[in-house]
Amino acid sequence: MSTGISVYLGLDNHFDENIELIKKASKAGIKRIFTSLHIPEADTEVLRAELKEILDLAKECNMSVISDVSPRAMKVLGMAGFSLTHFAELGIGTLRLDDGFTVDEIISMSKNDLGINIQLNASTITKNLLETLKENGTNMTKLEAMHNFFPRENTGLSEEFVYTKTQLLHQYGIKVSAFIPSLNRPRSPIFAGLPTLELHRKTSFSFSLRHLLAMGIDSVFVGDSLPADKEIELLGTYSNTDAVLLRPEPWTTDADIINLLKKPFTTRPDEARDVIRTQESRKFVKEAGIIIKGDNCGPRNAGYVTIDNENYGRYQGELQILKDFLPADHRVNIVASLSNDEKLLIKYLTPGKSFRFIL
Repeated sequence: MSTGISVYLGLDNHFDENIELIKKASKAGIKRIFTSLHIPEADTEVLRAELKEILDLAKECNMSVISDVSPRAMKVLGMAGFSLTHFAELGIGTLRLDDGFTVDEIISMSKNDLGINIQLNASTITKNLLETLKENGTNMTKLEAMHNFFPRENTGLSEEFVYTKTQLLHQYGIKVSAFIPSLNRPRSPIFAGLPTLELHRKTSFSFSLRHLLAMGIDSVFVGDSLPADKEIELLGTYSNTDAVLLRPEPWTTDADIINLLKKPFTTRPDEARDVIRTQESRKFVKEAGIIIKGDNCGPRNAGYVTIDNENYGRYQGELQILKDFLPADHRVNIVASLSNDEKLLIKYLTPGKSFRFIL
């Protein structure tokens, strides 16, 4: 997964705030910038005056730029007509086609030799359109897709909808991006955050980021224009990983168990009905020579993290995450639990999936 920030010229941020944001993001290891050239509330004079310096700085920081484009954007830039060459000269590497472009134009643009990728609207894409593009000579390697963000409350997308659309795009080899909101300073004019999923309007920044990662989103952008330093740090920390990241509440202070929970795990390929099983945990315990005594052996709710103790014989060290309720077992220790939000990630722990606990 890669991560990105959003920069909107002629809107909320002062020019120096945008410059500082890009520098901080680059230092944190963030590689992408999203911008839009056709926000109705933006001051177009300011946008034109600042665009080149922003794009030059992005190039200097080795950050790729994605820009929304539409017929209105051409007017903002003072362009007589649409020109891929002009965007390439500006330093924009990916064009997100918002509206006003035909299928034939998309096919033609995909064949450019300027190094520009074409990004489709992942939230409105259909299988019929993808088939049409594929069957009519589109260079599919030049295509990306990005879900919308939704400023107005209650208009964000559902988890199921985003997951289904993303899976469809992946079937055609197309990478998918989406947005999460910042909790620091929501963007005008609504000031309600800029999430793709409506759920993320009320969840923590860390969870929103890890949720999209678990869902298979290839690139996560913070939609709002002035994220906090901690949010920028998290974007950098969680980039370049495909593992599902879970944040449990520990039930133990035992150093051996805590160290075990910090290990990287892989789900077993033979999916159990009641629990998520790990491939490595028993081996970790055996190699470390750990003896796990019985402790916290109560009833087990969905979202509990358990480890089999010495009373389970050769299963000692078996780490599991509960999918459903199971009764108490003196051979099984409860070592941590997942909150209701965190439990939403369990369904993405499919066979062979890498995951880690964040403690």
